[in-house]
Amino acid sequence: MATPLLEIRNLSAGYDGKRVLHDINLTIYENDFLGMIGPNGGGKTTLVRCILGLLKPFEGEISGCPARSMGYLPQYSTIDRRFPITVEEVILSGLAGQKPTGQCRFTDDDRALARDFVRRMGLEGLEHRSIGSLSGGQMQRALLARAVIADPRLLILDEPGTYLDRRSQVRLYELLADINRRCAILLVSHDIGTVLQQVRSVACVDGTLHYHPALEVTAPWLEQHFGCPIELLGHGALPHRILHRHEP
Repeated sequence: MATPLLEIRNLSAGYDGKRVLHDINLTIYENDFLGMIGPNGGGKTTLVRCILGLLKPFEGEISGCPARSMGYLPQYSTIDRRFPITVEEVILSGLAGQKPTGQCRFTDDDRALARDFVRRMGLEGLEHRSIGSLSGGQMQRALLARAVIADPRLLILDEPGTYLDRRSQVRLYELLADINRRCAILLVSHDIGTVLQQVRSVACVDGTLHYHPALEVTAPWLEQHFGCPIELLGHGALPHRILHRHEP
């Protein structure tokens, strides 16, 4: 039987007294690969912020894996490409949270580990390049290395395939399949088509949460059980299903 890693019970949360999420219940298991889908404004980001300890819920609790044991890959659009930092320094920064209070110097072992992740991510020869000079796929791999270098128990990915071409997406998900052998992954996306190719279970978030433990998620099933209106878009050789706002 799978071992629970993180448990969310009866959670409600929001901002400035306005409730965005209510009665959220979810268990994430060790080595799980869970896809979190839902329309824009449905509360996916709010729930992720609660899990990361960045937002205090109105009600309910989150127990199990502490925030310091999580890795986080933010949306690509939140990264400032102008920031003067090299690829190796970006990866090393993922170890900063493991340092004792007041200590920020990286050791030779830390730097050797960062170089190992440069190799694992296929970024050899780019370690001293500015982060802003990288392609989208290279940037995501550098940020992924930063998120996993400290050996997290849970890796949270927020729309990781956004702005990536098909080849870069394939490379990214190959890396995630390998990482999933060592830690649980929570993949957040509005793109059902991509999510269902990668994950083993699905949670739909739109104010509340509906969990589906398998991947036989068809459009009629979504509309019947989740109330998820979707649109199927042609996208090269890969059709994508896009969620719209749920009806009340």
